[in-house]
Amino acid sequence: MARPPDRPASPDIPEAVATQRPRWRLQLIWLVPIVAVLIGCWLAVKAVIEQGPTITITFASGEGLEAGKTKIKYKNVDIGVVKSVRLTRDHTHVVATAEIVKDATDMLVDNTRFWVVRPRISGGTVSGIGTLLSGSFIGTDVGKSTTGKRDFVGLETPPVFASDVPGREFVLKAEDMGSLDVGSPIFFRRLQVGQVTAYKLDSDGKGVTLNVFVNAPYDRFVTSNTRFWHASGVNVSLDATGVKVNTQSLVSIVIGGLAFQTPPDTADISEAAVKTQFELFDNFADAMKRHDSIVDTYVMNFTESVRGLTIGAPVDFRGITVGEVTAIYTRFDPVTRQFSIPVEIHFYPERFTSRYESGAAGAGRISRDPRRLSTLLVDRGLRAQLRTGSLITGQLYIALEFFPNAPKAEMNWDKTPPEFPTTPGNLQSLQDSLTNVMTKLNKIPFEAIGKGAQQTLAEANTLLKGLDTEVAPQARDTLVAAQKALDSANSALQPNSPLQQGAGDALSEVARTAAAFRTLADYLERHPEALLRGKPEDQK
Repeated sequence: MARPPDRPASPDIPEAVATQRPRWRLQLIWLVPIVAVLIGCWLAVKAVIEQGPTITITFASGEGLEAGKTKIKYKNVDIGVVKSVRLTRDHTHVVATAEIVKDATDMLVDNTRFWVVRPRISGGTVSGIGTLLSGSFIGTDVGKSTTGKRDFVGLETPPVFASDVPGREFVLKAEDMGSLDVGSPIFFRRLQVGQVTAYKLDSDGKGVTLNVFVNAPYDRFVTSNTRFWHASGVNVSLDATGVKVNTQSLVSIVIGGLAFQTPPDTADISEAAVKTQFELFDNFADAMKRHDSIVDTYVMNFTESVRGLTIGAPVDFRGITVGEVTAIYTRFDPVTRQFSIPVEIHFYPERFTSRYESGAAGAGRISRDPRRLSTLLVDRGLRAQLRTGSLITGQLYIALEFFPNAPKAEMNWDKTPPEFPTTPGNLQSLQDSLTNVMTKLNKIPFEAIGKGAQQTLAEANTLLKGLDTEVAPQARDTLVAAQKALDSANSALQPNSPLQQGAGDALSEVARTAAAFRTLADYLERHPEALLRGKPEDQK
């Protein structure tokens, strides 16, 4: 820069040199907003990078859901939050839109389940009590599928077990639900080892299908021949053996439940596969019944009353159950105009075996031909008979027994099913005997006998009257005379009476005479010659 002309030069003051400022120079004041923008961009990029997926969950109701507050949790760890809650277009459901953390992206697979956790009481269990203070949240159960998914349908009730719980699921077929519900317990030897997970009515409406889950390690006791039965409440049965009361536990009495067990004589003990289907029996007795592979059907025609005989009653052979009653009908014979009771049974010929030893020779069915087996037994006198199984309950059962003196009978193979011969029961025989006795008693002329007895009584009454008017006075006089004679005899027998004194003197004379005879006998014994010479005179 040039020095001004009017100012003198000073050696102590340096001269300033002017330089031109560049236009692109950045002012320090702008550094703060630039840094702020950069930080904002970095945070935005980071948020975008770390942002997880957005999902939708459809529920039947929006109870417990609140936008911006309701958390989504897995194992009690937050993995997302509900951002909005809206109704569907048809206003029938609620759609919750939620943001999930990026680390939980791999949890969003096809069979992942969501449900609203709130206080519930179901199947005897109480859950979600903690939400009374913290508020409801959405629970998560991660599936095992590999297919990703973003739109889910929430469960209305929590799943009974999580997907990662070890164990196996099985299917049960039953006629009805009984007192079961989702969460009802399953018992094995009175230990709770599982629960009912779901149920539905069959499409034909003739039964229900239940899904049950048995926890590990108890699931290994479920084999292909395992039997499941209702263990709900107190099971009271009334059959031919009497009254039976059975219960599984106090829990089953209150909320119901199921139980399972494998029959002890089962040969196949291999574990059942997942989703194996089993039949659900009504009680333990039905479940443990032997299920035979060979079943023959017969009809037994009874002419007596079958009151007390029920479907399921046993067919017994010398204490061994060899069949059961399956149906009871009535039949009218137009020829004889009489009614009879046909009883249909299932007969298990395999039980007529020699399996008292494992692998015994000849074990199995006696004859492969049902006709041959039945004909063989009937020819030997085998008959069916109704008998009383319990005097308390009056229940009947059918007994198969040999009656060698029974009338000749044959199997009727022309009917389907074939008809097995029967014989009257003991009670019927007793009734027949009583009927015969009553018939004979009816033939007795009780009326004529009564008239004769009445006439005899009249004659006896007349005789008694004659005795009273004729015989009684004479008998009275005779008794008076006898009394006088007794009085006289009593007077004569008094101690001071003349008769007593005379009798005393006579007895004294008899005594003296006896003494004289005794003296004479003694003398003759000493001097027997006196009988000839006489007694010598005494010398003086």
